[in-house]
Amino acid sequence: MDHITYQFEYDERIPIAFIGAGGHSYRNVYPSFQYAPVDLRAVCDLDGERAADYARLFGAPRSYTDHRELLERERPAAVFVVTSYDEDGRVQATDLALDCMRAGAHVWMEKPTAASVAEIHQLQKESAAAGRFVMTGLKKIFTPAMERTKEIISAPEFGEVTSISVRYPQSLPAFEKRHDLAAMRGFLDHIYHPGAVLHYLMGDVQGFGYQWEPVSGASTASLRFASGAIGTLHLAAGSAVTSPLERVEVVGQDANVVVDNSVRLTYYRRGARLGYGRSSSYVVDEDHAPLRWEPEFSLGQLYNKNLFYLGYVPEILHFCDSVLSGTPPTKGTLEDSLAVMRLFEAYRTVPAGAFVDLPLPLSPSSPNENGAS
Repeated sequence: MDHITYQFEYDERIPIAFIGAGGHSYRNVYPSFQYAPVDLRAVCDLDGERAADYARLFGAPRSYTDHRELLERERPAAVFVVTSYDEDGRVQATDLALDCMRAGAHVWMEKPTAASVAEIHQLQKESAAAGRFVMTGLKKIFTPAMERTKEIISAPEFGEVTSISVRYPQSLPAFEKRHDLAAMRGFLDHIYHPGAVLHYLMGDVQGFGYQWEPVSGASTASLRFASGAIGTLHLAAGSAVTSPLERVEVVGQDANVVVDNSVRLTYYRRGARLGYGRSSSYVVDEDHAPLRWEPEFSLGQLYNKNLFYLGYVPEILHFCDSVLSGTPPTKGTLEDSLAVMRLFEAYRTVPAGAFVDLPLPLSPSSPNENGAS
């Protein structure tokens, strides 16, 4: 995605509707439409005045307070859903996505996709029945730094990936509170970020265990992947808000790559030699020297807008390309969300100190791993 087309330059634009008129969508999602092949036909929100304001601000001719009325009257090809939670902690967008698919629309929804593995299976089943797909806004795997990291670790010269370390500042409630979905709301909202990165870079987690501390709710998890690689997930609750938010490091064979704060990417390439006790200089040959990328912020460029370096525009363009081509997305899929939800349910049900195989067994009333009841 090196060249960006502005919305007014597209010959074909997708008729879309938007359910939700909140602060996050105002800052990050609606503005991303400036660079996507979309035609915003209507906005829906329970607050009618707010829906009308958003429609006026972002160029939609109509607004609604009932999403079913919107779907019946507008018949959009795709719907964007950015909503919140019910009082019991369930994700409102899950049921909205089901209604949209049944009305014939593809769905882009902000994370979290759902609040359980069973609900992901329900979405998969409806997606197959309706012939419509759901994509979740897993922005972290669409950032330029993370996409380049995936390319680096997939190249032969990196060698076999052996381990990963992910740091993200998130608190985990005490174990006795985790049965309450409402108490897990903050954790559910944010586990999608490091969870998506782990799955994107490393594949399925097959073994999981963690330690937890009660002062800040921080935790450190030990992970074993299907590939045989290992990893750690440090949920660093208690870190300062002024510190870099997150860090990802992937190790291969005599090579590693580090992403700091989502924008600074450093690739430590294999081949350099610094003999212990005999090397007088740390400046190695250029063919083996580390490579570093980070944006400059002095010019009014697209690459230094957070809509781009945080992944918002890239993920929306991926969704639009899928709608226009009639092919399901390859990132932000329900399968990706399922991997994150398995991790969420492990944190919710496995006590600290235990190490278990994933996926966890489902209850008798839950759909099986193929999506059938």
